Amino acid sequence: MPTRATKRGGERTPFDRDCDVLICGASFAGLATARQLADSGAKVMVIDRYEIGERQTSACGIPTGWLAALDLMGAHQQAFGGLVIHTPQRSIRYQLPWTFSTFDYRILCGLLADRLPPTHFEFETAKVNSCSADTVHTDRGDIRAPLIVDALGWRRVLGSGEPIQPPDALLSRGLEVHPRGSGDELEIWIDRRYVPAGYGWSFPAESEIRVGVGSFDPRFHVKDPTVQLARDLDRDAVGYQGNWIPHRIREATEGGVFFTGDSAGHCLPLTAEGIRTALYFGIACGRELADVLSGRQSKAAALARYGAFSAAHRRRFEWLLRAQRLVPRIPPRLVAPALQALSDRRFVAWSFNHYLAIAHPSFANR
Repeated sequence: MPTRATKRGGERTPFDRDCDVLICGASFAGLATARQLADSGAKVMVIDRYEIGERQTSACGIPTGWLAALDLMGAHQQAFGGLVIHTPQRSIRYQLPWTFSTFDYRILCGLLADRLPPTHFEFETAKVNSCSADTVHTDRGDIRAPLIVDALGWRRVLGSGEPIQPPDALLSRGLEVHPRGSGDELEIWIDRRYVPAGYGWSFPAESEIRVGVGSFDPRFHVKDPTVQLARDLDRDAVGYQGNWIPHRIREATEGGVFFTGDSAGHCLPLTAEGIRTALYFGIACGRELADVLSGRQSKAAALARYGAFSAAHRRRFEWLLRAQRLVPRIPPRLVAPALQALSDRRFVAWSFNHYLAIAHPSFANR
């Protein structure tokens, strides 16, 4: 079992290391990439500012099929076969063609990490600062590797140039609270009393309810709306956590580095669902790296293939972004009728199955 204790103070000794693959970022995308290398025999190093599973950054919801496909049901908390969408005029229930589940972030990350052989896998806590050629510079020293992955998130730390900061970056922002409680419904609010462009949510997860608000406009602060939604649901506004969420896909390779997850914009616009896409693209990245390590292809070929694989999804991401930009323009009085018209069970099955196909769980076992 990999050692995952965060090192602090005197334990944060300087290092000067070499490895076969260096994965920067130890959340969904980074761990999914590493998982694909478990049988490669290569020396794989993963680094992150935080301990594996230490810092949850999302509501932790995913199509249940992904948990089953990756044998991660040990992290499963609650499954939902329907989605209730609230508007100021009425509430509409959609019967989903597949179930959506909440899960425990720390347990899921631990399960992914535990699949990695300790003889070839090493984890260290360090802050990544930059990259030059085959060397990543951290606050604890340099690490050299011929294959480098940036799974650090929206800042795209290992990309060229200074990252564009909010509110100018193409980002949404989200904040949620985690009061104790229970519930049976997966709920969404499309209500401009809370946010002019975005939505609110309530995701039950066994003994807690994850209540939050996400804004497509990064200039709109979401703390007060989140507190208001929690108050309206008679929930305590406690256990805050939030994050910036990319809403535009980016190039998945640059300067010889592989980018996956939020660093490549692998988060679906409109819904802001980024966990299954992080797993999906992380697996794809890991497969290309495994072929390099086995000698089946060159690093240049892997960069080209992975870049093309990611780019092949751009059209669907852009369509969702167009929908994201359209929703706030719909007159409020028409939102409920539009959602009601789209609630036909056959249409819901068709549309949600197409949505799932963007990153289908069957990909995990191909």
